[in-house]
Amino acid sequence: MKRMSVWGGVAIVSGLLVMACGQTGGFLGGHAKPAIIIPRETSDFKIYFSSNRDGGRELFRMDPDGEHPIRLTHSSGTKYFAVVTLDGSGVVFVNNDQGKRYIYSMTADGTNQQRLTDTGMDEFPRWSPDKKKIIFISARDGNREVYVMNPDGSDQTRLTRTEIDETDAKWSPDGTRIAYVSTRLGGDEDIYLMNADGSGQRNLTDTAGLDWNPFWSPDGTRIGFVSTRDGNREIYTMNADGSDAANLTRNPADDGSGMFTWSLDGRYLPFVTRRDGDREIYIMYSDGSNPRNLTNTPDAEEDDPVWLPDGRILFVGNKEGNWDLFAMNKDGSGLTNLTHNPADDMRSLVSYNEGGLDRKN
Repeated sequence: MKRMSVWGGVAIVSGLLVMACGQTGGFLGGHAKPAIIIPRETSDFKIYFSSNRDGGRELFRMDPDGEHPIRLTHSSGTKYFAVVTLDGSGVVFVNNDQGKRYIYSMTADGTNQQRLTDTGMDEFPRWSPDKKKIIFISARDGNREVYVMNPDGSDQTRLTRTEIDETDAKWSPDGTRIAYVSTRLGGDEDIYLMNADGSGQRNLTDTAGLDWNPFWSPDGTRIGFVSTRDGNREIYTMNADGSDAANLTRNPADDGSGMFTWSLDGRYLPFVTRRDGDREIYIMYSDGSNPRNLTNTPDAEEDDPVWLPDGRILFVGNKEGNWDLFAMNKDGSGLTNLTHNPADDMRSLVSYNEGGLDRKN
C-alpha cells in the first residue's frame, strides 16, 4: 500500500554533511572526480527560516543566536522548501501562488530573485554540492518525476520516465548520484539510486513494507531511510548499493518523522520519536546504540532536528504555545529559543560562510 506523502510549508538543510567520498558515478568514465566541499565546525554562519509573522509565509534570515532577523521575500504566495548552497551564496525556494508552484532563486541577502520554472507544478529543489545543477520534482508531464536544471533555470531535463510518482530526490555528497523515492514497483514506496545524468536506475529496497526519506551519510558510503518493513515506522541505514540494511531504532513506537542529518563527524544521529507519547527529539550513535531523550517535554512536541555548523542541534518546538526555532547542545543542555515570536516559525536551513568550508579534489 502506498504511503501518502504530506508536504507542508518548510525550509530545509542543504548539503550540510558533505565530506570527501572516493566513489564516483559510472557516467564520469575516466574524468577526474569532482572537487568535494567539506564543512567543518564554525561559528560563522546564518540560519534561514520561514515564518508567517508578517501575515503570509515568507523567508527570513538570522544570526546563530537568533539576533538580527531579516525578511528576504516580499511577494504574494506561500514560500517553502528553501535550500541554500553550501557556501551560502545562493538560495532556491518554492512559491505556491494560488495553487501554482514555481521554483525561484535568489542571492543569500534576498536580492536578485528570479523565477526558474514556469509550469506551475514544480517543487522540492536541491542544489548539487558544486552548485552547478539543481534537481527538482515536477508533475508537468502528468505525474511527479525527477528533473534537473542549470542554476539559471535553463536546460530542464527529465531524469526519470515512469507512469507513477518519483519524489524526495537527494544528491550524494560527491554529487555523482541521486537517491530518490519511487512507487514504480507495485505502488509501494522504495528507495532508488541513479547516476546524476539519470542512468543506472536501480531499486535499493525491494522488500515488503514502505521505504522513504533517504538521507546520505557524510562520507557517502551509507544511506539512511525510514521503513515499515518490520511492522511500524523505524529508522534504517544501508550501504549505498542497498546491501547490509540495519534497523537502528527497534522500538514499537513510531520513529523517524521529520528531517535527518548526521553529525559532521558521522558519529551521531538525532531523530524524532513517539516512544514517550508525544514527539520528542532523541539522539543515538550512528549504529543505533545508546538512544536518549534530549528534549523531555511531555506537554509539547518537537520536530526536524538538524546540526548547526557550531555543533548544536537546531529544531522546531511548540513548548511556548506556537512553533519556534530552538537550539541545544548535543547532550540537550543549553536550550535556547531563537525566534521568540507569537507567529509560527518553521523548519529551518543553515548556511555556512566561506570560513567554514574546506575543499578537496
